[in-house]
Amino acid sequence: MIVKRPSTTILWIAALGWALCFTGCGESKPATTIAAGPPPANAGNAKAAAESKPVPPKPAAEEFLTFSGPLIVEHQVDVSAQRDGVIANLTADVNSRVKAGDELARLDDRQLSANLEAARAKTRSVENDLKNWEAETKMLEADYSRAQRLHEEGIWSEEQLQHARYAAEADEWETRRTQELLASSKNDERALELEMEKARIAAPFDGIVARRYVRAGQGVAKGDRLFWVTEEGPLRIRFTLPERFIGHVREGEELPLLSMDAPNEKHAVRVIEISPVVDPASGTIEILAELQGPKGQLRPGMSANIRIPNPQ
Repeated sequence: MIVKRPSTTILWIAALGWALCFTGCGESKPATTIAAGPPPANAGNAKAAAESKPVPPKPAAEEFLTFSGPLIVEHQVDVSAQRDGVIANLTADVNSRVKAGDELARLDDRQLSANLEAARAKTRSVENDLKNWEAETKMLEADYSRAQRLHEEGIWSEEQLQHARYAAEADEWETRRTQELLASSKNDERALELEMEKARIAAPFDGIVARRYVRAGQGVAKGDRLFWVTEEGPLRIRFTLPERFIGHVREGEELPLLSMDAPNEKHAVRVIEISPVVDPASGTIEILAELQGPKGQLRPGMSANIRIPNPQ
């Protein structure tokens, strides 16, 4: 009987298997079994609380709201040329304080002056003609009265009486024509006087010259800006409020005013005008208030803030 020996490969595989088996048995640990108890009664509430986030508290409403606007004055205009001309003389400059009617500049008016003198001479001539016609009219009226008496006495004929009457009437119409010529001549004279006044650039109100746009010898056209004249007071502020402030701000009410350009000064304004309508585009109303007391460092054009109680 022939006995077959196992091959070397089979022996190596068997030895490796036994070695792995002993290694696993030596390092294994007993498994621990934990019994699952029943879920807690408030497990659902705890889960819901964990998933929900805390709601932040609403911020407290501000007690006062701030609105801003520019400081303005009632009168502030650009003084423009009312006729073409050349600047012949500058009387005022920037920072010049002026009264209403003070001359700021003058245009070259030599031609206007000559035309005005000619118009005045014509007016005097027509006035003399009128006096002559008036005197002649009186003379012819006297002749007509004498002709009537002579006609009544039978000395003058009817034709002579009519001739005297027509002469008096013709002279009267000449007197009226000369009166109309005199009126026309005076109107021409007045028109030239107005042109002379336009050549004199005058301040429209009391204030200060803030800007000068022209220089001496410069030609200007009708409508060109020459000066910017502005009042210095009283200062006012115009600002807008949301429509929910209707009824919460009243005319005569005083409000505090602050300006970043004058942080150390405190001022108050009095409401003098409230717009009667709401702007449909912005949903706001317009307020106009006037500064009370000294203006300090405040100037027209500065920005200022108004504090108003927040309507709850």
